[in-house]
Amino acid sequence: MVRELTVPVPRLTVITLGVSDIRASIAFYDALGFSRRLKATGEAVAFYDTGGPVLALYPWDQLAAEAALPDNPRPSTFRGVTLAWNCRTRAEVDAVLAFAVDKGAALLKAAHETDYGGYAGYFTDPDGHPWEVVVAPGIDVGDDRRVHLAE
Repeated sequence: MVRELTVPVPRLTVITLGVSDIRASIAFYDALGFSRRLKATGEAVAFYDTGGPVLALYPWDQLAAEAALPDNPRPSTFRGVTLAWNCRTRAEVDAVLAFAVDKGAALLKAAHETDYGGYAGYFTDPDGHPWEVVVAPGIDVGDDRRVHLAE
């Protein structure tokens, strides 16, 4: 008798960033205004409420070891992943970029009109993780801070 497997419900629940200096990264994400949860973890790992998936910060070398990946060499170029901070308006995009830079982010690309009718710019966190700050057609941000996609 062949037993059919039940199909699990797909979900993205946590995005974990490997960081070089956990204290500095905690200070940066606190300064951006993300709400830290489970503070009892101290500086072993930091969890942030983002209004969607949880953002976690974890020491780079420990994260690499846990995933059975080499710690070195650390990439200094694009890693093929960006995080996004969706906004409601173009003015909010400009404000978020200026705020992030004021809190220690590096501006990668100033806000600009996109080829798909949006408006976006990029910054990096202290470890070089790129963030897109964007307002895009068909993607709305609700009062619940969650992204709502058009059908």
